[in-house]
Amino acid sequence: MRTLLEGTMKTLLTITALFFYVSRSLAGDPDSLRHPMEKHLRNIRQLTFGGTNAEAYFSFDDKKLSFQSTRAPFACDQIFVMNIDGSSQALASTGKGITTCAYIFPDGKRLLYAGTHGTSPDCIPRPDRSKGYLWGVYNAYDLYTANLDGTETKPLFASSGYDAEATISPKGDRIIFTSSRDGDLELYSMKLDGSDLKRITNELGYDGGAFFSWDGKRIVYRAYHPKSDSAAAEYKSLLAQQLVKPSQMEIFVSDADGRNRKQLTSSGTANFAPFFLPGNKRIIYASNMKDPGGRSFHLYLTNDGGTNVEQVTHGGVFNSFPIFTRDGKKIVFISDRNAKGRYEFNVFIADWVE
Repeated sequence: MRTLLEGTMKTLLTITALFFYVSRSLAGDPDSLRHPMEKHLRNIRQLTFGGTNAEAYFSFDDKKLSFQSTRAPFACDQIFVMNIDGSSQALASTGKGITTCAYIFPDGKRLLYAGTHGTSPDCIPRPDRSKGYLWGVYNAYDLYTANLDGTETKPLFASSGYDAEATISPKGDRIIFTSSRDGDLELYSMKLDGSDLKRITNELGYDGGAFFSWDGKRIVYRAYHPKSDSAAAEYKSLLAQQLVKPSQMEIFVSDADGRNRKQLTSSGTANFAPFFLPGNKRIIYASNMKDPGGRSFHLYLTNDGGTNVEQVTHGGVFNSFPIFTRDGKKIVFISDRNAKGRYEFNVFIADWVE
């Protein structure tokens, strides 16, 4: 009965949110996609319409966005590139396998992403949800580079195990990514050509989704480190199946080499997609801290000490993957606001107001 009631309430929340945006749009509200409590956001514009879109990241000149999308005719995520006004959306991956986490190189000519097409052209089946909500960390994922039009796709390096979640330092000199090459899901950094590989983390558990600070001196990332023997056993069992359970992840910061690590959150919920605001003194991230175990995610601000937490988004049910332009004037994020169906998530851009 409790599960039924929770499902009914979430459906009602979704319907209410949709009615809110449609009614404001019909009334001619020029900022109809913004919830009144979203004081940091103005002039929200929707860039994609339909499908499941995620992880949209700016190019170094802030003129383009790379993102992943499940849309017809593809049955699983592929990488696309578009202008920041949403125009000229074009496929940048091979259209085979499943892809994730694309980042445009500093020269603006090539793209970095993870994909499974080197192992199989087919989509990998989704994890069995009867075991709970799980992420696949498949060994078939490798890092590739390609031109923005998808030509000249090449593996960055040969490796066994999971290699994905790669981002590039704003300084344009290093890549940070997650890999299981040493038997656990740890963070590694390297030069843009794949050389000078360095392991950053070294604790049992999942470390991933890392971003450099704007000066390249620090990193922020999500992590789950089991604290009991039973939790460690469950983690190892899932990892052996190339899976992780992301229901309890916290946000960490450290120096770029892994030293001086500090935990910023301790909610025991799913905290992820952290990103430094320009100036490197604040961090924005997504969390379901107000809906533990649920699907209601919003964006939150905190300082780099983990205090002064402030909720940023209030509209929609799911808001995540925030990223800023270099001047801090615009933010891109993923949201289900204005969605026309379940599992529709779109890319939005907004002016940022302090």
